Amino acid sequence: MSDGLDVLVVDDEARLADLFATWLETEWAVDTAYDGEEALAKMSDSVEVVLLDRRMPGLSGDDVLESIRENEYDSRVVMVTAVDPDFDIIEMGFDDYLVKPVSKDELLDIVEDVSSRSEYESDILEYYALVSKKALLESEKAERELAANEEYQELCDRIDDLERRVDDGVSGLSTHDDFVGAFQDIQPEN
Repeated sequence: MSDGLDVLVVDDEARLADLFATWLETEWAVDTAYDGEEALAKMSDSVEVVLLDRRMPGLSGDDVLESIRENEYDSRVVMVTAVDPDFDIIEMGFDDYLVKPVSKDELLDIVEDVSSRSEYESDILEYYALVSKKALLESEKAERELAANEEYQELCDRIDDLERRVDDGVSGLSTHDDFVGAFQDIQPEN
């Protein structure tokens, strides 16, 4: 296991869920659920990525996704399903969508991708919060006060660091789809 990322694999085809878990457990902590009820019972704040089948008996993947979002779990959800996407996906709160069959490389890549989006999103949110504080201080304090204040200088350094990280994140996106995907789940706060 690399960074302690917790992944929950949810699929009513037990052999497929177990195969996905086997592929992923070399890199991450993985748990499996074989139906929607079990998936919701295993959900916790520590689950960072959910790989979710849409078509399951009982609670469907769509129902599980809706419950995850209603309960405000901060998990990335990837639909991994044989259901071809239709216009109903527009209103669904998933982070990515893979159509089966899925290769080991595709699965590993998508988990890595959606987990890095979380880091990227938190960097963006922190960046804007710090820029706001910097602008407020600059509107209220004289330049000489700002230049002499160590905390203000550290704030500026942190902003510069975050700006570089955000820029690197955007420049690492090789296609339009990568770029859009990086921003698809950033929701403005109301």
